[in-house]
Parts: sequence; C-alpha cells; structure tokens
Amino acid sequence: MEMTLDMSDNQKTIYDNAKSHFLGNFPDNLPIEQAYVHIGMYLGWVIENELYSEYFEEEAEIQIFRFKRREISCTILSEVWDGYLGHELFNKEGNMFTYYYYGGGLYKGDYDQTLVKELPSIYHVDDSWNNYEKMADRIKMRYEDWKKMIQG
Repeated sequence: MEMTLDMSDNQKTIYDNAKSHFLGNFPDNLPIEQAYVHIGMYLGWVIENELYSEYFEEEAEIQIFRFKRREISCTILSEVWDGYLGHELFNKEGNMFTYYYYGGGLYKGDYDQTLVKELPSIYHVDDSWNNYEKMADRIKMRYEDWKKMIQG
C-alpha cells in the first residue's frame, strides 16, 4: 500500500520557529543563537539530501553551497532564515518526510536521545560538525525506514 500525503493538508505548515523557543522558557544564561542549533541541523540534513524546494534553492543558493563546503555552521544556516522551518523550504518528498518526522515529534525525540542526553536542555547542544554528523546519521536511518514504510 502506498501512502500519500495531500500537500493541500499542510500548505501552511510551520514545523518550527526559533522565536517560539527564545520567547518561551529559554535559559537566560545562553546566547540566543542556541535556539537555532536544532533547526539548523535538520535544515542542513535536508540540504545534503536535496529535499529542498526550488524556492529555497533560489533564495539560499549561496548558503546551500557554503553549508555543503562546511563554511557555515548549522546555526548560521538557520539564522539566515530567522530560525524558520516551514513547508515552502521543502520539495514534495521533503515535506512529506518533514511532516512525518519533524512535525510528528520524532525528530525531537531523536535529538534528545542522540545529543541532549545529560545536558540541561536542547539549547545546550554544541553546534559542532561532530554533533551534526551524529544527528545526520539518525535522520538518515529514519528517512530510510520512512521510505520503506511508504513504499509498502
């Protein structure tokens, strides 16, 4: 059975927004940039797997190029978009997966298990390439499982 998602169902989906984090219970002792790390790690994985939209490609061509070359961090990548993670940044498959994985809360659980562990909060995770690679491996595993699931 092939599972499809009618994209009209989530045309206006906003999966995450850094502002909602630093206006919430964000730790006073951390720089605001820490609210962008988890969003940037996901967006970086999307870039490396080319699940972004033509709109995003046109608007962020230089950032995409620089991220792939490891010239800008996940935080900077996310800050360029004001910490916004919405439907128009992804192509159809990217939206379907993001709706399932990020929107469904699995990403947060994986992020907690993989990187947060004993840290006080998600905002305490270092924006390092080592941490990015750990998360990218976890997301890749989830993506492959999701692909099998929708292909039935």
